[in-house]
Amino acid sequence: MLKIDFGTVGRKGTFCDGMTRRHALRVGSLGLLGGLTLPQLLQAEATAKQPLASKAKSCIFLFLEGGPPHQDMWDPKPEAPAEIRGPFAPISTNVPGTFVTDQLPLCAKIADKYSILRSHSHRDNGHSTGYHYVITGRRSTFADGDNPVPNNEYFPSLGSIVARQLGPRSSVPAYINLPHPMAGGGPGFYGAEYAPFVIEADPTQPDFEVKDLAPVSGLSQRRIDNRKRLLAGIDGFEHSVHGPAKVMSSYYQKARSLMTSKEAKKAFDIHAEPESVRAKYGHTQVGQCALLARRLVEGGCRFVGVDAPGWDVHFNCFPSLKTDLIPYTDRAFFTLITDLEERGLLDETLVVMMGEMGRTPRINAQAGRDHWSMAQTVIFAGGGIKPGQVIGATDKTASAPVSDPVSVNDLLCTIHRLMGIDPQHHHVGPLGRPVPLTDGGKAVDALLL
Repeated sequence: MLKIDFGTVGRKGTFCDGMTRRHALRVGSLGLLGGLTLPQLLQAEATAKQPLASKAKSCIFLFLEGGPPHQDMWDPKPEAPAEIRGPFAPISTNVPGTFVTDQLPLCAKIADKYSILRSHSHRDNGHSTGYHYVITGRRSTFADGDNPVPNNEYFPSLGSIVARQLGPRSSVPAYINLPHPMAGGGPGFYGAEYAPFVIEADPTQPDFEVKDLAPVSGLSQRRIDNRKRLLAGIDGFEHSVHGPAKVMSSYYQKARSLMTSKEAKKAFDIHAEPESVRAKYGHTQVGQCALLARRLVEGGCRFVGVDAPGWDVHFNCFPSLKTDLIPYTDRAFFTLITDLEERGLLDETLVVMMGEMGRTPRINAQAGRDHWSMAQTVIFAGGGIKPGQVIGATDKTASAPVSDPVSVNDLLCTIHRLMGIDPQHHHVGPLGRPVPLTDGGKAVDALLL
């Protein structure tokens, strides 16, 4: 039974168009074994592809949903008029000649660990359509404001591509979303087996747990054993025939293995972290999601998509940017990178931080910044990149790239290459035609070692 319910993420998840950001609860199934989360998700192992040579084994994708203001964070314009530069001043980083705003003091200390790409640009100013575009590389066929989750019915998302091409590394699912589904993060025509395993819970809460790792409450061991025997009987019959049912039986077994895996339970158990570590990340949603993402890639997950909403800053934005949004993200990213490095995981973990767009150069009459997809900054760390760089530049008002413009598919090609995936690889779509992983584009050579 496929269950998709909808809810809201609270006030910060409401976009400017009046639409409350809807999100699907985890996809669950009682099935024969009780408490399993769509065993098809684990089918990715069956079609894993041989990767190209690369350092990155996993990717953490921090998605600042709503559109972070690049000029108030990574691309300051101190010489511009006040209505463009905003109230924040530039500060030096530990890389000579590289500056960020004074709202990123922690990230300024480790600028030699990441690279700043200031010239990402595209032409989709919508939230849901822009989200779809940057995570699939294809233009949406729906209007902005239509917010099904996932909203990519045909083209697979970046996370689903990584899961299919590289396959799982352990009993931990290859592709995970938290703390709710990414709007464009579905599998498209790849099918439900490449959909994300969704952790639909807030890791800042004391009672946080991944419920899908435990059997349904009230289901006795005797009933579980009876269901195992029933499934074994079906498996015995299926060995003599062909078809989807025969294939699916193996995925029920793998789903049951996830429930009984000590490795998976350890990865999901954020409460095992010392309080000192949790405090370093910050007791915020983005901070604790970043910490959990680190635990998941440490446990073998290939792609963790962290959806961090709240960045649709149209009205009186600077107080919230200064007190909540930027400081929380500054701490989470700084701690994630330093923690990965201390554990020897940074070289094999690609970290990407971006949104679906940037914000307008000029501050509006409501003391906020509006949608602006023509310029955005993207941050890359780990995973074999060349760190300590600023790649590309925008004009004096941060309106558009003036050097090294990077398109959506350039960005996706770069991530694929860093993950050891050939961006020209293709799969046969529902119409029997080859569908390449990216719709053109080329990797950003300056980022590649």
